[in-house]
Amino acid sequence: MPETLTLEDKLKRLPRKPGVYLFKDAEGQIVYIGKAKILRNRVRSYFQSSDRKDFKTRRMIPKIKDLDWIVMPNEIEALISEQDLVRHHQPRYNILLKDDKSYPFIMVTREPYPQVLITRRVKKDGARYMGPYTDVKRLRETLQVLHKIFPIRSCTYHITDDSIREQKHRVCLDYHIKRCLGPCEGLQSEANYNAMITQLVSFLRGRTDEIIAHLTAGMQEASDDLRFEDAARIRNQFQSIQHYAERQSTLSKDTLDRDILAVEAASSYGVGVVLRVRAGKLIGKEKFDLTIADQDENVENFYGFLKQYYSQADYIPAELLVHEAPETHEQEQLEGWLSQKAGRRVAIHMPRRGEKVRLMRLARQNATLMLNEIKLKKAKRQELVPSSVERLQEDLGLEVPPRRIEGFDNSNIQGTHPVSSMVSFLDGKPRKSEYRKYNIKTVDGADDFASIYEVVSRRYRRVMDEGGALPDLVLIDGGKGQLSMAKAALNDLGLAYVPVIGLAKRLEEVYRPGHAEPYNIPKHSPGLSLLRRVRDEAHRFAITFHRQKRSKAMTASVLDDVPGVGPKRLRTIWKTFRSLEDIAATSPDDIAAQAKIPIAVAEAIYKRANTVIR
Repeated sequence: MPETLTLEDKLKRLPRKPGVYLFKDAEGQIVYIGKAKILRNRVRSYFQSSDRKDFKTRRMIPKIKDLDWIVMPNEIEALISEQDLVRHHQPRYNILLKDDKSYPFIMVTREPYPQVLITRRVKKDGARYMGPYTDVKRLRETLQVLHKIFPIRSCTYHITDDSIREQKHRVCLDYHIKRCLGPCEGLQSEANYNAMITQLVSFLRGRTDEIIAHLTAGMQEASDDLRFEDAARIRNQFQSIQHYAERQSTLSKDTLDRDILAVEAASSYGVGVVLRVRAGKLIGKEKFDLTIADQDENVENFYGFLKQYYSQADYIPAELLVHEAPETHEQEQLEGWLSQKAGRRVAIHMPRRGEKVRLMRLARQNATLMLNEIKLKKAKRQELVPSSVERLQEDLGLEVPPRRIEGFDNSNIQGTHPVSSMVSFLDGKPRKSEYRKYNIKTVDGADDFASIYEVVSRRYRRVMDEGGALPDLVLIDGGKGQLSMAKAALNDLGLAYVPVIGLAKRLEEVYRPGHAEPYNIPKHSPGLSLLRRVRDEAHRFAITFHRQKRSKAMTASVLDDVPGVGPKRLRTIWKTFRSLEDIAATSPDDIAAQAKIPIAVAEAIYKRANTVIR
């Protein structure tokens, strides 16, 4: 058998090399990921007694029951791996960008004649991705401006020399209204089209002065050659870019590209702001919602955000202005990583005086305003939480109010037609549009435990795949056995942190994972009344679905052996008639006409229906 190492054993075996470490809790969930210059020194320091440990670390240490590590060639490689792992595992005690997989990018496809699109999925497909952006409305407006300034194609054709030669495509309306130059028919060369794409990318990088100079020269050349239509088109581009550039605020006298970053936090949430300044002009402001473990860890929160942002950003400017000073070694490491990523020197500066302090103050003011907006929204949302939900939070000792509750129940008769139901309650009220029915697929006979494991697994695997909202509480109609299977299903999906309870029917007892005795909730509690409503609704929904399935099966079997009635004709009959009573009350001629079947078959169906009913 392989050797099982305790946490103490692993601490003794830590190597004196750079790498990434992963702390895990008792259930094997990763709770924190970090990187180290020397793994042995950094990891062991967590477990040395010290009164100077921050609040987050003091809270995290008791939860650490296991650890893993990955040795890396150097610190920069460790930093890169750290960010990849944090984004993938989303550990509880790391600072996290909320919903970072959904931020949109502008994509320039990898084709002879590239398309320019908005996408939320970054792939390693050779395409060029610019972003991330957080203001989707502004991003769409930018794309509209791009199409107005640059006559890039809006079609989805895959245009190649072969497709042009074989005349596979035809110009569309965009060509006739001068919004495309017709590359699909070879009316615009590949070199000319890609030169336009290069200008477009420069435009997105804020290089409007370069493009204006280029267009001015092109307009003069077209005029000199008496190509007045081309000159007019370039003039229109020139005017559109000039108008767009005039709308951008000038923030700096110099023309250095820089990003100005700020992070403000409160409680367990925060806001990260990035002001993108290119050639002295503000070309974009991005705002990111953050999940943090400790609002007082200013330096860790700030650089956690910085690392996550630049691990996915497409462009890193020459200078970053920050309001938290890293340690000298940490700054050298970050600058090395950023420079390697950018392909040139990148410097991190914490301004002390002059114009840069003004810029830094502007970024922090933006972050503070946005944080206050979040606080206000959370306060309003808290006011709207029903008293029954607040009471249930107190009754169960939950970290957050169980605003979204999902309840499960099974139904079968002696193992026949087994089904399950899932109902959803939001703020104490049923949301019937989110109810789900399940035919049990992997369980034979009446096995409530295995059925609960199947449906809970199916439900939350799909929620995770589709990026849906997870519940604040899962309720199982049943006792300890059903509860343990639901908990096992959540654990296997990596959702051990989702609260789950069981509500037994007989004595209205509430069971929690890991507790043999029922949890004592006062019988008159509004929280318990809410649990009963969810449980009863799940039961009603399951019973209704089971009856429908059983009735349909019984009804369908009545006509299964009627001569001339196969599966396809049977489906047609039940689409036409609601019940056997409807069939029995309809003449054979009408049955034949409505279901479009031979009269002989209709007579046999009519006879069978009347025989069964009588």
